[in-house]
Amino acid sequence: MPGAKQTELSTIVLNENAVIRVEDVHKYYELGETRVHALRGVSVEIQRGEFVAIMGASGSGKSTFMNMLGCLDRPSSGRYLLEGIDVSEHDKRALAKIRNQKIGFVFQGFNLLARTTALENTELPTLYTKIEKAERQKRAVEALTLVGLADRMEHFPSQMSGGQQQRVAVARALVNRPSILLADEPTGNLDSRTSVEIMEVFQNLNDKGLTIVLVTHEHDVAQFARRVLVFRDGKIRKDDAVLNRPRAADVLQTLPTLED
Repeated sequence: MPGAKQTELSTIVLNENAVIRVEDVHKYYELGETRVHALRGVSVEIQRGEFVAIMGASGSGKSTFMNMLGCLDRPSSGRYLLEGIDVSEHDKRALAKIRNQKIGFVFQGFNLLARTTALENTELPTLYTKIEKAERQKRAVEALTLVGLADRMEHFPSQMSGGQQQRVAVARALVNRPSILLADEPTGNLDSRTSVEIMEVFQNLNDKGLTIVLVTHEHDVAQFARRVLVFRDGKIRKDDAVLNRPRAADVLQTLPTLED
């Protein structure tokens, strides 16, 4: 492409505000003699700084879509561009490099190491980079402070509540300063109040400019996002802005504090 900046990952010029562009993506799985058409021509663009919730029933294609966004799987056809990089045809090693540099993951399970402090858990993704030790620790401290755990850095998971452990998981996802945060049912193991507390963290991060894509089965959780995509039968059936979007901080003021 004339005038396009060339990189080893073949960068393509696109809308500078688009972090994600998916173009006519199909995904097939072979299950024995059965061929499953999991994604059926999905096209969507997510701009830098958006907060998007993805919803849909089991088998709707949303999990396949999230795996593709996270570079955990590749489309059978079509293109997926992440910050202008066409990752559709990259091999496993290249995809792993992209994941480590550009994507932060938060899951339903906290996946923390039990005998490791919050600070050490947060620092883990940096061990696979060339970042020096002092900088690794500095980034981990900054990430934990960002999620409100400056006073829990030396605590072990067993010394923290479920909500605090999920905050550590969010900090760990942020430590490599990703372009996008992918959260897969991050409130699935949490009570109602703690779920709203985690959504407050996400809203605050989004206010600072972080792009967030969240999968959830819970309509109430999705309403904290700015935009909702609804999948059904391998396609995006709805793509709507959230109207009268609640602020998690305000909702917390109306919820009782849970007793142990």
